[in-house]
Amino acid sequence: MASYPEFDSKQIAAALDAARSFHDVVSLQKAGPAAAVADDGHLALAGGCISVTVSNGQVCLNLPLGFGSVCLPVPSFIPNGSVAQACIHICTTFGIPTGLKLTVSVAGNMIVQKSFGKC
Repeated sequence: MASYPEFDSKQIAAALDAARSFHDVVSLQKAGPAAAVADDGHLALAGGCISVTVSNGQVCLNLPLGFGSVCLPVPSFIPNGSVAQACIHICTTFGIPTGLKLTVSVAGNMIVQKSFGKC
């Protein structure tokens, strides 16, 4: 089995902690009833970025939270060997993780974006 880059587990845990604390009972009480009614519970938080390398027209990496490994296609104008940045957002509903949004960029330009689960 191939070994792919993966995101920092401490950054993932920090994003999940922030989501849970935002939706804890005390925070909701402080926000007041109007804010609680308007809140649909969805929140996405940054889970960190890593460097990945384009190989065979794709970038491959391990996803957190049990989503496994993924290889995403890269447009052919991005040459093999190019270094890209993969960033992840953790999607939650009332503090419970429901999905991931992965964005891959080269030279600051987004080249592919993919969601997993419910985002």
